[in-house]
Amino acid sequence: MSFMSEDTDPSENRAAVRHAAAGPLPNRVTFNRLELNRILNLYGRMVADGEWRDYAIDLLRDRAVFYVFRRASEVPIYRIEKDPRLARRQGMYSVISATGLILRRGHELDRVLLAIDRKLAVV
Repeated sequence: MSFMSEDTDPSENRAAVRHAAAGPLPNRVTFNRLELNRILNLYGRMVADGEWRDYAIDLLRDRAVFYVFRRASEVPIYRIEKDPRLARRQGMYSVISATGLILRRGHELDRVLLAIDRKLAVV
């Protein structure tokens, strides 16, 4: 029977063992905090409008993908992709429709998201 001191948390011990067993994570492309904040702000507005209902994030070795769903049981209606290999060419950000059509590609995420961002217009 082992005794633990009062200042240690048992869950910290289990987490440390789990991370040590997993080893180092392979290199993956991720969205940084500012990029994810901009995407989630757009997502929140579209959810409030009733357009979108669900999302998923996929972090792969070569790209990061944010999927947008109208319903959870359907295919994604948009994919927002970050592919650093295209940073010096066409731009690493792209918005792709459900049919695979690239709606917009560029170097700046804000400008790329304008393809699916519907602002209020004064008539």
